[in-house]
Amino acid sequence: MWTHLLEEIQNGNTKALARAISLIENEHSGYDEFLQKLPSKTVPVIGITGPPGAGKSTLVDGLIGEMIKQQKKVAVLCIDPSSPFNLGALLGDRIRMSSWYNHPNVFIRSLATRGSLGGLHPKIIEITDTLKVYPVNYIIIETVGVGQSEIEIAGLADTTVVVVVPEAGDEIQTMKAGLMEIADVFVVNKSDRPDADLFVKNLRSMVAPSAINNKPEIAIVKTIASDKKGLEELLEKIQLHQEKGLTSDRKLFLLAEKAYHLIQNKRMKDINKKELKEEIGKSINNPSFNLYRFILSK
Repeated sequence: MWTHLLEEIQNGNTKALARAISLIENEHSGYDEFLQKLPSKTVPVIGITGPPGAGKSTLVDGLIGEMIKQQKKVAVLCIDPSSPFNLGALLGDRIRMSSWYNHPNVFIRSLATRGSLGGLHPKIIEITDTLKVYPVNYIIIETVGVGQSEIEIAGLADTTVVVVVPEAGDEIQTMKAGLMEIADVFVVNKSDRPDADLFVKNLRSMVAPSAINNKPEIAIVKTIASDKKGLEELLEKIQLHQEKGLTSDRKLFLLAEKAYHLIQNKRMKDINKKELKEEIGKSINNPSFNLYRFILSK
């Protein structure tokens, strides 16, 4: 079955790709062997991250349009918050970016975080590598944009785009160093709002020192995604970053991050949240119950 699926995916069969992703998500028998058979293929991975409300989905929608204008094929993974009860995605791809849902050159898939603390899907690496064997020119990953996902996406993407809005105001002065480190391109979306120019000026002054540390200049692009403004320039900056290629250190960082998460997931494979909940439910009424002793018994 898996061999047939791989062949179909390489031939551009969308249904086969969707089925393979579902089987990988659910750790269907044989998925490990399938992943080991994946041929090495380089496809640019673009990570889109930033705080909720920054307009990431609208930006991705417009970015897809620019890629289609260039007659490119694109695959999009939307990482959504998951329901705490059934672990399914709270948002769906039919609602977001619905204009591209049936386009022959666009593949969109919503993935739930499934309780992953970092905000990314626990099988995001495997799914991304599977997408690379599909005939596609770009892979876009849009994160939930909360907590550690902003940093984790740097361990997966070749180009990381951080989306912010002018309303961040003084917060730009206290922006966490990690976010400054991972950004390859900053997008100031909703740039028609008051104080946008001042915000961009302050942002430029913050990223300028990066040149001292031998880090390539971080591009800053003003956009109004809802009006499709600035998106052509954004794609140009992304393509320019990719043309420069990854440094040896960056390549090693990406591979080491991916290897770390894969090893972590493999070692946690036998830990089942549902079973943990049931076991804790049986023990919690015991006055001597201690969560740390409980963990050590596992």
